[in-house]
Amino acid sequence: MASTLRPDLGWDIRNPNNSTLLLQQISVSIKELIHLGRDFPWPRPERCPRCGHCRLWGHGFVPAYFEGDYKPVLLRRYRCPVCRLILRLKPSGYFQRFQTSIESIRQSLSHRFYRHLWPPGSSRQRQGHWFRSLFRQAKIYLGLSGFEDILEAFDRLMALGITPVSRSVQSAMGSDL
Repeated sequence: MASTLRPDLGWDIRNPNNSTLLLQQISVSIKELIHLGRDFPWPRPERCPRCGHCRLWGHGFVPAYFEGDYKPVLLRRYRCPVCRLILRLKPSGYFQRFQTSIESIRQSLSHRFYRHLWPPGSSRQRQGHWFRSLFRQAKIYLGLSGFEDILEAFDRLMALGITPVSRSVQSAMGSDL
């Protein structure tokens, strides 16, 4: 199944409760998603990424929360009637299961690394989690033993398809082991 999917397009495979869920990242504005809600013009994929069927059915919306927004953002879902794949569209620029954007996380880590202070905005505990997780991932995948290249490690882990601030050990495709 994984060989027929296109991870190079930002798709991520999940399999909750024996039904396959695929996440596809789309370039959209969070503010526009909040403003338009269900009326946002989500792009409909032309075909199923798994079986190639040419017509996906609308499968409703699922709420998701992003940092700085107190209302849930409604993300569009589609379902393939042939292979029963559920395709969820989500904004690009966010790690899977993270509410804060990749750029905000990187800026926070940069601020901490170069100024030795946590930047205001996000909670200190959350930022500490990112810092410790990045160091752990860098040791596991890159063999770094100190903090000398920690921001470069962030970029190198991203290039490998690994979430640099995740607590879990991941395969090169980004799925949890």
